[in-house]
Amino acid sequence: MEIIIILIYGFFLTFILFYSLIQIHLVILYLRKDKKKDIESSDIQEQLPFVTIQLPLYNESYVVERLIRKVAEIDYPKDRFEIQILDDSNDETTQIAEATIQELKDTNVSIDLVRRPDRKGFKAGALAYGMGIAKGEFLAIFDADFLPEKDFLKKTIHYFKNKKVGVVQTRWTHINEDYSLLTKLQAFGLDAHFTIEQGGRNFGGHFINFNGTAGVWRRQCIDEAGGWSSDTLTEDLDLSYRAQLKGWEFQYLENVESPAELPAAMNALKNQQFRWTKGAAECMRKNLFKVLKDSKLSIETKLHAIFHLMNSFIFICVFSIGVLSVPMFYIKNNFPQYELLFKYGTGFVICLLFLMIFYWVALRSLSGGFGATFKNFIWKFPAFISVSMGMSLHNGIAVLEGYIGKKSPFIRTPKFNLKDAKDKWHGNKYLASSISVVTILEGVLFLYFLSAIGLSFHYQSFGMLPLFMMLTFGFGYVFYYSIFHSMK
Repeated sequence: MEIIIILIYGFFLTFILFYSLIQIHLVILYLRKDKKKDIESSDIQEQLPFVTIQLPLYNESYVVERLIRKVAEIDYPKDRFEIQILDDSNDETTQIAEATIQELKDTNVSIDLVRRPDRKGFKAGALAYGMGIAKGEFLAIFDADFLPEKDFLKKTIHYFKNKKVGVVQTRWTHINEDYSLLTKLQAFGLDAHFTIEQGGRNFGGHFINFNGTAGVWRRQCIDEAGGWSSDTLTEDLDLSYRAQLKGWEFQYLENVESPAELPAAMNALKNQQFRWTKGAAECMRKNLFKVLKDSKLSIETKLHAIFHLMNSFIFICVFSIGVLSVPMFYIKNNFPQYELLFKYGTGFVICLLFLMIFYWVALRSLSGGFGATFKNFIWKFPAFISVSMGMSLHNGIAVLEGYIGKKSPFIRTPKFNLKDAKDKWHGNKYLASSISVVTILEGVLFLYFLSAIGLSFHYQSFGMLPLFMMLTFGFGYVFYYSIFHSMK
């Protein structure tokens, strides 16, 4: 039995090692990237192309008004763009949107409230429906929690002068990053994606993804890629791969910021994470083989695509290693014949070093000096890794469902209209108040790893103690706030 445990543990640890090597390669690509290229002169054409701005909504009564008003302020010739409010709501969101449109009628901005007969296909279906009646050659998309800057279109649209470019994606920033520890840690993780991952892959000529919002599509690109599809929960990732397999190029702009609101409640974050991780697994099933058999792609691009499409598998690895760490601790202290194996196994600590470099470079790129970076990194990195471990059961289940093909509806992430700590989300009607079986299991795992800390002191063996402490904190944090936030 101990051999089986060691082999399973080694398999998941090996995947993490290769994943961390890919992340380090992205760091190298990112550091080679010429960031100034992102902010080249727009050289606005005399005749700007017509743009349709799509705002897909479903029950967004807390943020719909601020969204419409912000988008209506975009600095672009009023006769060269239109706003489509793709509203699938069944609450007062529709009435708020109608009232806001009425108030803005004197601005001469073209705003249409588009209602479908049903919510078939969820967000992907709404975008496809709107595209069927859109006038624009280009389509900009913003989710309900975004507040685009006035010059968004002027900073992005000129990149389409390159006829090969099918998408321009901008970097998300966070209007409520400092609201709580939960929002700070989300920002820490997202910032790494929107610097090193997107920037590194784009510079290296590898596949990147449209992030579902804060970007612009060329209509022709969507059509040639087969259009929006709702057969995965991440329609953005799916269409991105289909478009790039058709030869379209994507342009990522790190220096063009698109502010948005982060989920402030644990269960809202869980909704979002479930959709993202399961959708990524579904996209892996759908698109990985297509990438691997494409003879036009380099081996390097295929390797990056494998770990891009399989990045959610990391949660299964983390959960499995966490659960097996206690039996491994027992084996280490009771089976001396494996002592040499455990000594060699300590070399896998390099995975942690690689991840530290990855997140350090990401934070440094946005923080500036060494002092400011160190001050934030010294606590954010271990806290982020710990909470990510605590989310591994919840996200791992989502990944498994995606791999086996189990379908589930598109569950939106509740928005709160939060800007600072004074704003409250308590009583938000879109938050579920029930406590799931997964949450209960997270509490059980908290006790499981807490007992492992006790075992470390019992055996006076502290090599795995830091791991046990991080797992205890992570599952305890996720369990506590899943309960606490559901009672608000």
